[in-house]
Amino acid sequence: MLKNLDPLLNADILHALRSMGHGDELVICDANFPADAVARDTVLGKPLRLDGVSSPRAVRAVLSVLPLDTFVEHPASRMEVVGEPHTIPAVQREAQAEVNAAERRDVPFVSIERFAFYERARRAYCVIATGEDRGYGCFVFTKGVLLAPDAPRA
Repeated sequence: MLKNLDPLLNADILHALRSMGHGDELVICDANFPADAVARDTVLGKPLRLDGVSSPRAVRAVLSVLPLDTFVEHPASRMEVVGEPHTIPAVQREAQAEVNAAERRDVPFVSIERFAFYERARRAYCVIATGEDRGYGCFVFTKGVLLAPDAPRA
């Protein structure tokens, strides 16, 4: 155990998060997402796993150490419901609350059509597969920077 780290963040996930640079993207996905197939095309080349964990809980763990990008308009994205782009399922509402809490501000998800989401996920740095059994528990996050207190901010 380490102090001040969410216990869900295993060594593989911590290594990936630390290795990512500003602007790199990561995917947190539900149990129905084709994580293994998609992750083969990512920078990391394999999925990372948080089995038995919900997507919102995984979002909380990851965003406890990962800053979101303040230089892009939409650093947080969600997979939109097929045929219902404006529907926000409970799993996405719960994840939205985790994002806002981690960032201490509102960072609304932008929706991405299902197949466009798959393509974007293939270009990500890594895919973190959860045990989320509710559909549409799939998200993309863009890593930001941690600046010194006197550095200019976006």
